[in-house]
Amino acid sequence: MNRQTTFSVCGETMPAPMHICGFFDSKEQQYEVIIPYIMEGLEANEKVINILEGSRHGEHCRCLTDNGISLTEKLLSGQLEVLASENTYTSDGVFAAEKMYKMLESNLLSASRAGYESVRACGDMVWALKNLPGTDELLEYEASLNQLTPKHSCSLICMYDTNSFSPEMLEDILRTHPYVIKDGKISKNLKYEEAL
Repeated sequence: MNRQTTFSVCGETMPAPMHICGFFDSKEQQYEVIIPYIMEGLEANEKVINILEGSRHGEHCRCLTDNGISLTEKLLSGQLEVLASENTYTSDGVFAAEKMYKMLESNLLSASRAGYESVRACGDMVWALKNLPGTDELLEYEASLNQLTPKHSCSLICMYDTNSFSPEMLEDILRTHPYVIKDGKISKNLKYEEAL
């Protein structure tokens, strides 16, 4: 599934695969970016995966429906998956970087087997503020995704609330993502440090 594909985000056409950190200072700003990204993926018959806190699923699904997405149809067909952070990032109340990496890779491979040419995913990283065991593996996990994405036709947006994470943590996060979304614009991340 490593055919070159493109996708749009923040009004820009970008090549996949791509690993992006999205810095948002409000839910409104977050949805202004991810709704068109999700809708385009669904219209292009790509697999779309959303991961966020279970408590936000109702609000998230309403937002998708309000924007004209036929939610039930897309969920039933399996084209759209709305997963809970508690069942993915922090299953069993622990974050394990390697386990999450394998789960994501398994999802990318199964999407390919199901006939999807590309996958676009966005994950809300608010779970990392709960200080659960293993959270110290977050940067290792983020860096590892730069080895995963080139093997697949996918785009991954890791969504960070700039009001909740410390400036120091956001600086560290920046170093693990080749691209960044800030103030509603995407750009090549000059602070990205490629792993040796």
